[in-house]
Amino acid sequence: MHIFVWGETHPEFADALMPMACQPTAITGRNRLWRAMLLDGIRSDPAWQGGDYVEQPRQGLRTAVDLLLLAGSAPMPMQRDLATREIADGWLAAQQDRRIPALDANDLWYQVNASWNYDPSAGLEKITAPLTWINSADDFINPPELGLSEQYAPRIRNGRYRLIPNSVDGHGHGTHTWAVFWKADLAELLAHSGR
Repeated sequence: MHIFVWGETHPEFADALMPMACQPTAITGRNRLWRAMLLDGIRSDPAWQGGDYVEQPRQGLRTAVDLLLLAGSAPMPMQRDLATREIADGWLAAQQDRRIPALDANDLWYQVNASWNYDPSAGLEKITAPLTWINSADDFINPPELGLSEQYAPRIRNGRYRLIPNSVDGHGHGTHTWAVFWKADLAELLAHSGR
């Protein structure tokens, strides 16, 4: 998301840009709803105390982790890997046990809230650097069926859009953290930009 903002705010600064797992538009629809639910889950925990908590608001963090797990998941590998009720239930419990102690409610709340007014859509024509924008078909947060890439990609002068196909090897919203899916795109982008 920062790449779109940076690319239009400082078009002369970058030699190449590669936004991944994002859209260059306001956070609306289902994307806004799951974020609002996460923020409300934290805020509604009485232990949060307006952010001045003594101990982490565990119920609020539990709700947040539940939503993060769903929003970041990929359906095909989860169906394969969580093939029985017992496995799925055990996986969820293990995720909660592992993730909740590693979180700070205020930090997470501010991370999610930071994108509340995000919307670089008005300035996409200002982006001049070669840009390769990559999303994945299994991304709950940026689903391709919304048609946003078809709407916005043509406005980016030196831009190219690629959708990583859905597969059992995907990682949902986290697919962008696995270079195997986009390393060839990066090499092509760098070659095109003269780097």
